[in-house]
Amino acid sequence: MHQNLLDQMACLPCSGKDNGLAPLPAERAKDLLEHLHDDWLLSEDGLSIARLIKVKGFAKAVYLANLAAYIADKDGHHPDIQFGWGYCKIIYTTHDIGGLSDNDFVCARHLDKALD
Repeated sequence: MHQNLLDQMACLPCSGKDNGLAPLPAERAKDLLEHLHDDWLLSEDGLSIARLIKVKGFAKAVYLANLAAYIADKDGHHPDIQFGWGYCKIIYTTHDIGGLSDNDFVCARHLDKALD
């Protein structure tokens, strides 16, 4: 079994647009998406990735939202999380740059590994 590219990367502090960091080009985002669970989708505008996870009931959705929040907080990079009865949706984007960064994919991978 080969090593996942994202497992070799770390979530780094974001320096933001003011320090010259720009959103990832679409090709890079598509390449990194290949290293995530198949349920992750790139938004049409290419500025975010999202994963919708269906669960049974409300409590499991809350537990999943809490797990996603805990993992993200450990990384210091925070997704938008939506949940309700039967679902939890996790959306990653780097707000400081107005689009995707490597950090979004690294953190999504950390969630994927926790859910395996």
